[in-house]
Amino acid sequence: MARRALILIEGASNMLLYVQAAKRLGLHPISLSSDPDRYDYLAAENIEEIRVDTDNLSRLIHECSRLRATYDIAGITGFPYPSESVHATVGALCQYFDLPGPNPTSIQRCCDKFVQRQLLAQAGVPIPAYRLATTATDVESSASEIGLPVIVKPAVGSGSCGVRLCRNVDELAEHTTYLLGGKHIWRSLPRILVEEFAQGPHHSVELIGSEVIGIAVADFGRPPHFVCREYIYPARLTDDEHRIIADISLGCLQALGLGWGPTNIDLRWTKRGPVVIEVNPRLAGTPIPQLVQLAYGVDFVTEHIKLVIGEECDLRRTRSHIAAARILVPDRDGILDWIDGGSRAAAVSGVAEVNFSIEPKMPIVRKGDFTDRIGYIIAASPTLARTNAILQRAVDLIDWSITPFPILVD
Repeated sequence: MARRALILIEGASNMLLYVQAAKRLGLHPISLSSDPDRYDYLAAENIEEIRVDTDNLSRLIHECSRLRATYDIAGITGFPYPSESVHATVGALCQYFDLPGPNPTSIQRCCDKFVQRQLLAQAGVPIPAYRLATTATDVESSASEIGLPVIVKPAVGSGSCGVRLCRNVDELAEHTTYLLGGKHIWRSLPRILVEEFAQGPHHSVELIGSEVIGIAVADFGRPPHFVCREYIYPARLTDDEHRIIADISLGCLQALGLGWGPTNIDLRWTKRGPVVIEVNPRLAGTPIPQLVQLAYGVDFVTEHIKLVIGEECDLRRTRSHIAAARILVPDRDGILDWIDGGSRAAAVSGVAEVNFSIEPKMPIVRKGDFTDRIGYIIAASPTLARTNAILQRAVDLIDWSITPFPILVD
C-alpha cells in the first residue's frame, strides 16, 4: 500500500507545527518550495524537500502528479510565505486532484485587500473608510478625503509589511516614497490602500469553518508601525461583546465566500463598535496555534490537517485557561552579540515555550513588520493575573546585546 503523503506548499512559522502534526497522524510530509534552503529549520525533521516554481500552477500539478506514482496524496495545504497567493494556488491544486480544500476564487479575492474591502462594504460589514491609490498624487488626495491620520499599506501583502500610520503630510510623503520609490518589493503592479485609522482595542478572531474558536486581545505597541507585542486568549469580553464579534466574523465569511478551513480576522473595537481591519483566509502564524491549544484545548493545526485529508475534525473545547505570548522585539538595529536566559525562562513554572528566531552574530534591521521579532515567550495558567506574572518573570530573565552598525562618514 502506498504511503499517505501530505503536500506542503512553501512555508511559514507554522510549517514545523504542521510537519510534526502530520507525522503524529501517520502522514509523510513533503515540502514543495521555490527555495527549500529558506526553511533550514526543517532539516532536523528530515523532510523530503522538492524545489519547484510555486508560482507556476502547471509545474506544481506536474510535480504532484509525479509524486502520485509513489505516494497516496492524502491532502495538500500551504503557507503565506513568500506570497499570500499560495493559498489560492493550494485551492486550485485541491480542485485539480479532487481533494478537500478552499475555493481558490474566494481566496484570491480575499488576498486583494481592496477587493476584500469592496465585498465587505457591499455586505454591510463595518470597515474603515478607504481609497485605492496607484500614484503619489492619488495617495495625497485619498488622505485628504479621508482625513489624517491614515493607514497607508500595499493592497496585497501580509505580516504588516509596508503598513504605516501617517499622522501628517510629511509622514505621508515619506511612506509613499518608500512604497513607490523602489524600496518596497512588489510582486505585482503597485497598488496602495489608504484607510481611516480605526482606534480601539485590537482583537484577533480565529475560526475553523463557520465556528469561532477563540478571540484574543492583541497589543501592537506604539505607532507608526504595527508590530504585535502581546496576545492574550481569551479576550475579556462580555457575552454581548463576544456575540457581536462572532456575528461580524461570520458575516465576513459570507461576504467573502469563505468558510472552509481556518480564517483569521483582525478588528478593532472603536467608538462606533467593532470595525474589521483585515480578513486572512488562513491560520494565523505562531504563536497563535499554540495559544489556542493552551487556552481552549483545541489543536488548530492537527484539526486543520484532518480537514485537508478529508477527515472529521474535533473542535470541542477541553480547557479553560488564560494563555498569553510576549513578543521579543529589539530596540535598535545592529549585530546581535548574544542573547541569553532562554533556558532559565523556560524553567519558570507555567511557561509553555521560549522561542528565539535569531542567533548571535546575525544582523538586525528593523522594518516595522513581523520580521522585527526576535522571539517569543508563551505562558498559561487558570487566571490572567497569574499568567501575566509568569510571563513577566520569564521576560525579565531574557537579555541580549546589540552592537549598532558603524556610522559611515563620507
